[in-house]
Amino acid sequence: MEQIYDLVIVGAGPAGLTAALYAGRKGLKSLILSVDLGGQIAKSPTIENFPGFEEISGVELIEKILAQAKKYGAELAFEEVNSISKQNKLFAIKTNKAKYFSKAVILAFGKTPRTLDAKGEKEFLGKGVSYCATCDMPLFKNKIVAVVGGGNSALEAALYGASIAKKVYLIHRRAEFRADSTTVQKAKSTKNIELVLNSIVKEIKGDRFVKSILVEDVNTKKLTELAVDGVFVEIGFDTKTDFLKDLVKLDESGQIIIDNSCATSCEGIFAAGDVTNTPFKQAVVAAGEGCKAALSAYNWLKGIKGVAAEWGKPS
Repeated sequence: MEQIYDLVIVGAGPAGLTAALYAGRKGLKSLILSVDLGGQIAKSPTIENFPGFEEISGVELIEKILAQAKKYGAELAFEEVNSISKQNKLFAIKTNKAKYFSKAVILAFGKTPRTLDAKGEKEFLGKGVSYCATCDMPLFKNKIVAVVGGGNSALEAALYGASIAKKVYLIHRRAEFRADSTTVQKAKSTKNIELVLNSIVKEIKGDRFVKSILVEDVNTKKLTELAVDGVFVEIGFDTKTDFLKDLVKLDESGQIIIDNSCATSCEGIFAAGDVTNTPFKQAVVAAGEGCKAALSAYNWLKGIKGVAAEWGKPS
């Protein structure tokens, strides 16, 4: 007979591991299913904005949270979830290796950043190449960086970079930006932002760290080499949530819609972190939501309504 868990958590980043920690402390038998450990944050060599740590690597942070979760009984299996369905009062979770049953589910598997597919991009990830300006831009104070993209996130990253870096190249494959006109005007009027339009990044070069990028004009095919210390890729994210579209409500971007208790449209399924429609994609936000999702799942399993179980009415 298959083992039945109280809670299956999909994803082993800050949201999923924090959910496992809090679920374990509540006495829930929990299983974490994930294709990797840590997700995007594990690729960050230095984190300076997670409370309690002046500086810590993504791998070290994730290992610390995992150790806490395991201390309270969380199990971890490196498997890819292919489908989730309701079977009577349980959820059936099928992976590439097995099938599991659970009374409740937390979806916390994050988002996947779109890549440039440029030569050297993978080699210099964490060595000058970043997909999170909020996380890593402070490391490039008084240096030269490139921001790639044409939407609001790219222009906001460029403006943020301009307040820290000596110079910012804003590279976009088209002549016009997709960002809001006000944001575009701010970027155009910022002195240390140089626009590089109708251009794509063909190659990222360096030795131990990024030293330059090779940029191609999409019209003339002319190649130009720009000296930079960092490359911030801001061309969007993919949410791999198609397998959930008949189970929970998604927004137009494929993000899982949650309420203020991290509940989805399907009773018994909760979600947390970057895969949700929460606007701020930060590790500390994901961890907080993981905690909230676990406590909400516990309350749902125990039939507790309203405030969390440990809070009572004022006397």
